[in-house]
Amino acid sequence: MTSEARNHPVAAVRPVTEDEFAREVLESPTPVLVRFGAEWCGPCRTLGPTLDAIAAEHPGRLRVVSVDVDTSPALARRYRIWSIPAMLLFSGGTVVERIRGARNPTTILRKIGAHLP
Repeated sequence: MTSEARNHPVAAVRPVTEDEFAREVLESPTPVLVRFGAEWCGPCRTLGPTLDAIAAEHPGRLRVVSVDVDTSPALARRYRIWSIPAMLLFSGGTVVERIRGARNPTTILRKIGAHLP
């Protein structure tokens, strides 16, 4: 993460519901990293600041949202989320990358970097 990203206000990862998912993720012209998690999940909570920083570091190139598997179980089933946290990168409405577990920023960026404009 660059020092510039640390010195700017960090964008919050926006929660997305099942009703918003198609519009916010599948129809997005920008790649979207979706974190599937839950409030009670410790690793999901610790991943939050990492994803905030990644979003702040890539404005206009990447959007980051979260889906709560407890309130949106149909989305979790549709995308075969069996353990959390899990991250899916969508580009053009299609899953192009899958990341399981809480990962550090370097690992996440290495996996998704080739898919960013």
